[in-house]
Amino acid sequence: MENFTPISASIGGALIGVSAVLLMALNGKIAGISGVLSGTMFAASGDKLWRILFVVGLIAAPVLYGLISGEKPAFELDAGLPLILIGGFLVGFGTRLGSGCTSGHGVCGLSRLSLRSFVSVGLFMGVGMVTVALARSLIGG
Repeated sequence: MENFTPISASIGGALIGVSAVLLMALNGKIAGISGVLSGTMFAASGDKLWRILFVVGLIAAPVLYGLISGEKPAFELDAGLPLILIGGFLVGFGTRLGSGCTSGHGVCGLSRLSLRSFVSVGLFMGVGMVTVALARSLIGG
């Protein structure tokens, strides 16, 4: 298995869990990225600042890590702009259709024992597995 980093992955997962719990405990809000992001544009004015800071933190954290550690993540994207735009549209559509994103359902919904989140995560995982199997059989790899 390539790039398997159980210690840093466990630390990252624990930090995500702690931050989701703190957001729920201190603000009563769910740390679903799609809901937080859409709230930066559509939430009441008194509810926007924490959302904007949350999104800024999502962007700033890896940049800060890169500056401190000197490491740059390996990144390769073999897709053109049309495919990226179509993919972005489908992700946004699926997020609306599923009433939330993988972070909201997977991290926060499962921990609250939400039946809707159990169904959603099962669908996310199942469709992802089928997609990979089809792509590998059709494209190879």
